[in-house]
Amino acid sequence: MTTPLKFSANLKWLFTELPIEQRYDAAAAAGFKAAEFAWPYDRPIALFRDLLNNSGMQQLLINTPTGKPGTVKASGQACHPDSIDAFRSDFLKSLEYANGMDCRMIHLQAGIRQQDVSFDAAYTTLVENVRWAAAQANNVTLVLEAVNPNDIAGFILRTQGQSSSVIRDVGAANVGLLFDVYHVQRSEGDVTARMREFFPHIRHVQVADSPGRNEPGTGELNWSFIFHALTELNYEGWVGCEYRPATETVAGLKWLSDFVR
Repeated sequence: MTTPLKFSANLKWLFTELPIEQRYDAAAAAGFKAAEFAWPYDRPIALFRDLLNNSGMQQLLINTPTGKPGTVKASGQACHPDSIDAFRSDFLKSLEYANGMDCRMIHLQAGIRQQDVSFDAAYTTLVENVRWAAAQANNVTLVLEAVNPNDIAGFILRTQGQSSSVIRDVGAANVGLLFDVYHVQRSEGDVTARMREFFPHIRHVQVADSPGRNEPGTGELNWSFIFHALTELNYEGWVGCEYRPATETVAGLKWLSDFVR
């Protein structure tokens, strides 16, 4: 018997017509049961607890903090040998937020490799930092995501194979793969082949169409085929809707009935 797919709303991308204080209720009204929100750190934990309690939503995932946009730290610093203390301090902050929001998954952003640092040195730093973070977060799953070079040049993890190598080298049960269909298509292609190959490591899936990163059905991907493959694999996790709505969020949700429900 196959497992029905479950979809979560990424509130950094969806319902941006509204302030964050109204997005949880809007997502619940649209039928979502769980939410992702990358960076909650400029607001108090108590606010998110209230939003979650009032909406009945589950907080599924948050990201680790990142640096100033346009800098080498804009996508995280877990692979930066000169920023180990800063990364670990930031991670403890993300763990505090996760625990306060009853969130059981953190997207640990690996970062852009610094130009004066070799790949091997950056990779070693990443493995050591992820291993350390996993030891602090025994009640939270950490996920690593490969990012395509068209969106973020120089990101240290570009393929599912690279992310899976880190996971194997860390060797912690609470570290897994965030399989982002959009990034996989842009970096590697053969989405369902990659999905099957790395399925043992997959702990979370995110979706957006390619090349525009809008909702499924607006680009080149065969979503019926992709969702059927996930179902065949008996994927029991959530599928995060991390896309830029082509028009208005609720109007764009028709794809759920077209491809899934």
